[in-house]
Amino acid sequence: MSVIIILLAASLSIALAFLIAFIWSVKSGQYDDDYTPSVRMLFDDTISPEKPESNTETEK
Repeated sequence: MSVIIILLAASLSIALAFLIAFIWSVKSGQYDDDYTPSVRMLFDDTISPEKPESNTETEK
């Protein structure tokens, strides 16, 4: 019977630690930006300035 009490105390303390970590991450702004990750893949293709290609055949 004492093992059940020890397991309950251990599981409650681990659950409390995870709850504290979650509350701390929410308050520190970990989950503030929820719009950008969902549309980031739509804006990945940026137009880069074209580099002049040096073609050895046209230079001769």
